[in-house]
Amino acid sequence: MSLNKIIREDLETIYNSNIDWKKFYNRTILITGANGVLPAYLVESLLYLNFLDSTNNVKVIALVRNLENAKQRFVDYLNNPNLDFIIQDVSDQININQKIDFIIHAASQASPKFYGIDPVGTLKANVLGTLNLLDLAVKHNVLSFLYFSSAEIYGEVDYSLIPIKEDTFGYLDPTNVRSCYAESKRMGENICVSYFKQYKVPTKSVRPFHTYGPGMKLDDGRVYADFVANVLENKNIEIKSDGSSVRAFCYITDSTIGFLKVLLDGIDGESYNIGNPNEEYSILELATIVINIFPEKMLKLKTKVDSTDTNYLKSPFIRNSPDISKMKSLGWIPKVDVKAGFKRTILSYQ
Repeated sequence: MSLNKIIREDLETIYNSNIDWKKFYNRTILITGANGVLPAYLVESLLYLNFLDSTNNVKVIALVRNLENAKQRFVDYLNNPNLDFIIQDVSDQININQKIDFIIHAASQASPKFYGIDPVGTLKANVLGTLNLLDLAVKHNVLSFLYFSSAEIYGEVDYSLIPIKEDTFGYLDPTNVRSCYAESKRMGENICVSYFKQYKVPTKSVRPFHTYGPGMKLDDGRVYADFVANVLENKNIEIKSDGSSVRAFCYITDSTIGFLKVLLDGIDGESYNIGNPNEEYSILELATIVINIFPEKMLKLKTKVDSTDTNYLKSPFIRNSPDISKMKSLGWIPKVDVKAGFKRTILSYQ
C-alpha cells in the first residue's frame, strides 16, 4: 500500500491507541460522506487493519455523492477488495442487501460557504439522511450507530459556561438561514435518540469542535484551511476580522480515535464532545503560530481584510471550547498540539 508519509504515520498512531480493534474483525461498516476529511480518516483507519493482517477481514462501504472525488481521495485503495462505493445522495432512500454491522453517518455540508447558497441541501443530509440511515440500522440490527453532529448546536452560550458541557445550550435563531446547519444537526441528534427509545437502535452522537488535518479541502471557507493554503502558496495570511474569536483546535488523529471510542464504548442515546480544550487560541494567535512554523517563507499577517465572498456566513460565536469530561471517562485524551498538528498538515500536502 503506497501512502502519503504523514497519513501513514497518522494511521499507525491511531492503530496504537486504546481501541479494541477486534470488534471490527469480520464486520462491515457503512460510512456516509466518506470523501469528507473526518470520515475519510475513519475509512483509512479501518482498512489499515487489513493491511496489517488480511485475515482481519474488515469491510468498508463508502457512501459518496461524487465517484470521481472518491477516486481521487482513495486513489491508494481503488483495487482494495474490502472497499466498496455507493454513489448517491444520503437524502434519498438507501437500499443495501449485504449485512451491515456498524453505521457512521458523517455526510453533511459542513463548510460555512454552503449555508448561504444551499441551506436546503445542508439540512436534508442531517434530517432526511439520518432518517434513511436509521431505518437501515433497524433493518440490519446494527451493533452501533454513530451520528456526526457538531459543536455548532450549542448556539451562543454565555461566556461563563465555556468550556461547554454536553447538557449546555445557548441561543440559536431559527429564522437566520445560517442556522440551517446547527438546527438540522440538533434535529439529527433527536432523531437518533428517538430511534434508540422506540426501536432500540444503539445510537451515539459526536460533536466535533474545530478539527484539522491532512485531506482538508483548502477552499472550503474555514479560516484554518485558508491558513494552510496560504502557507503552501507562499502567500501572506489575511484575516477578514480582527482575529479575536477563540476556538479549540483538534488534530485529526486525536479526533478519529475519539470517534471510534464513542462508536464502540459510548453510552447508547448520548452525545459526546470531541475537541482539544488544551489547544485553544484566537484566530490571530493561530495565524501567528502557522506563520512561525515556516519562518523561512517570511510570510506576513494582515487583519480586517475586506471579504469578496458574499456567500460565506460568519459564525456569531466569540469563543467555542469543549468540556471533554465525558470523553475522558471513555479513556480518551487528545495529545497533539497545534504547532505539531499544523506542521504535519502542511507537510502532508507537499
